This record gives sequence, C-alpha cells and structure tokens, in this order.
Amino acid sequence: MLVVLPLLVILVTGILLQWKKQLSWIQPPEQRGTHQGADPTVSFAEILRAAQSARQAGIETWADVDRLDVRPEKGVVKLLSKNDGWEVQIDLATGAVLQVAQRRSDLIEALHDGSWFHESAKLWLFFPAALVTLVLYLTGLYLFYLPYKSKWKRGKQQRNGTPPVVGQRKARPAHHPDAGLKGTP
Repeated sequence: MLVVLPLLVILVTGILLQWKKQLSWIQPPEQRGTHQGADPTVSFAEILRAAQSARQAGIETWADVDRLDVRPEKGVVKLLSKNDGWEVQIDLATGAVLQVAQRRSDLIEALHDGSWFHESAKLWLFFPAALVTLVLYLTGLYLFYLPYKSKWKRGKQQRNGTPPVVGQRKARPAHHPDAGLKGTP
C-alpha cells in the first residue's frame, strides 16, 4: 500500500502536467507584449511597481517574488509570487500588467516529485516507487518481446532447415496414429 499511493500521485499529477499548457486552471496562458522580440525597456523597479499594483498577488517587496521568467521574444515577463503561486505577466515595453492569475503547475510539480511532502519523501518514497515502475515497465517489455523472439527463431530454423532445439517436439507425420491428438507425446 505504501508504494501504491506515491504511484497514484505520480500518475495523476503526471497526467495533469501533460495538459498544463492547454488548461489555464493549471498554468495561465502566456500573454504577448506590445513589442515582441524587441529589447526590454522596463526596469526592475517598474516591474516591481507593476506587480505591486496586482493586489491579489500580495507582492510588496522583492522578498515576495519567487522568480522572474523573461520572454523577450513574446515581449513579456512572468513574475511568480511566493504567496499562493500567483503569476503576474507584465509587458516588457510598457510595464503594463497583462494578466494576473493563479499558477498551480508548480504545486502539481512538487506533488509529482514528492518534494511537497518532505525532502525525505521525495528520496525515500517517490524515488523507489519510480524505480519499481521502471522495473515493471522493462520486465513487461521483455515478456511482450519474448514470444516474438521465439517465433522468429523457429521461423529462421525452418527456413534454414536446421533441426529443432532439444526439448521442442517434432511434428508427427500425418500417417502416425497419434497425429492430431492433443496431449500425446
């Protein structure tokens, strides 16, 4: 049971992370600034002032900022708040706030790798669960491949006229009394 819960968390959060760009509930869509591809003209002070104007993000100082994600080709900077994962997208040319939304992808990623629970859970619970999954996957591939390998070998032997390997039954001639009966040696 201890392995099943981390696997379930990994599977569900992995599915959600696959859809993070398509579902705005997980990660807000990326906005476009007015001067895409141009050099940024706003200063850090202007970025902070713009973020402070978005009250729901709860940003008062740089200490409230988790990180900045600058996208010059899109003309936008994404500022991620430490307060409940709010994201403020700011135009790099004008300093205007383009969007304020909650970003849940970081929380889902932390759940996915186990770091949300505790660093020890990440290393001693989620990592072994991932290794078990990998081993199950690899052994499943091997078991799937095995019948095909046997068929291929048998076909190759028949094409080459090589006698069957010891332990394989020879087909009985059609005139043999036991030919066609199941379970006979």
